[in-house]
Amino acid sequence: MWNIREEHRRWMVAGGLVCFLGLGWLKPIAAQKKSSDLPRNHRSHADSNPISLSTPDRLEDAVWWPTKGTAPRNEYVGTEECAKCHHAKATSQTLTEMAHASTRSIDPALDGQPRLDFREGSYDYDIFRRGDSAVESVADGRASISRRLLFAFGEGLVGHTYIYESEGNLYESHVSYYSAIKGLDLTTGHPHSQFADLAAALGRRLELREAQKCFGCHTTASTTANHFDPTQALAGVTCEACHGPGSRHVLAMMAGQVARGKKSIFNPGDLDSASSVDFCGACHRTSGDVVQMNVGGVATVRFQPFRLEQSRCWKSANEQLSCVTCHDPHEPLVQNSAHYDHICLRCHSFNVGDGQRIGRGQLMCKVSKVECVICHMPRVEIPGMHHMFVDHWIRIASSNEPYPN
Repeated sequence: MWNIREEHRRWMVAGGLVCFLGLGWLKPIAAQKKSSDLPRNHRSHADSNPISLSTPDRLEDAVWWPTKGTAPRNEYVGTEECAKCHHAKATSQTLTEMAHASTRSIDPALDGQPRLDFREGSYDYDIFRRGDSAVESVADGRASISRRLLFAFGEGLVGHTYIYESEGNLYESHVSYYSAIKGLDLTTGHPHSQFADLAAALGRRLELREAQKCFGCHTTASTTANHFDPTQALAGVTCEACHGPGSRHVLAMMAGQVARGKKSIFNPGDLDSASSVDFCGACHRTSGDVVQMNVGGVATVRFQPFRLEQSRCWKSANEQLSCVTCHDPHEPLVQNSAHYDHICLRCHSFNVGDGQRIGRGQLMCKVSKVECVICHMPRVEIPGMHHMFVDHWIRIASSNEPYPN
């Protein structure tokens, strides 16, 4: 169906593309090591500095890593199986933004509205319900075409970008839904243009490697046994997207082989801080990824691991700071800025005013001990995205200062 056999062979030599920017990874992904267990990654030595690696490097070296597509499909057991022993975490994880990184259902695609419409130049776009499906159409006053939407990517905080299929190829819709305006606008990165035909006006064809990368981060098990098959993908980021396929773990635990069971599933909590940030960066972009992509400017605010690692806090925290210091991947993202104060104050004194050093590169705040992120992690809007992203480069930020690359 997907016309990808030959393209897939070439991808295994060349690697995947970054979904958002369509830029190429530079190194090939090696085959998974032959092992019945998933070994722990080694922690950094105590006297070493955290080092960020690119995602292709991590994929090549690790038996399991997010977006690794070497495990066979029959090794995935599903969230319901995980919940039999890990009920609380599995249940709360289904409420997270990651769990809703994509959906096949109609209502999220339409954000509860009966119809979405948008006009761009001479084109009229509509997204509406047709039976059990969501459909997008585009018309130019003379003719129209429509396609059934397969996925809505994005959990809805920012919005949704739509994926459809035509003649065996995957396409990214030319328009996306943005929550802030409760309506459609151009998909980020798509041009204002007069297109050659209605098919080109409807959406942009995704090359195989780009599609595989996008699905690898927005769904689970879209690539298994090195074969990309979006029809078999599980919507959203599930337990096994981060912990690896669970069949061996389940079988070992059911047999009472606890030690073997623990070794048969990946525990990101065992990673050192640099590896932990890179683990999240497999989809959110590591510093190594951004260097290889050769991208700068305000678009990098979306690459939280890269931004975090530019911070003085990161460089002086003695390997105690990572994404999970502030964010529990099993819980929905906390939006209340005051929630994060106690995390900042673990290293920065409760006492305010004298600027005395309290540790390795750590300072007391001279201004306040509440809502730290308001001053030190400013919100930045990417043009055209209708959303303010929190900049994870922790610093003393001044109003109207240039965006720091």
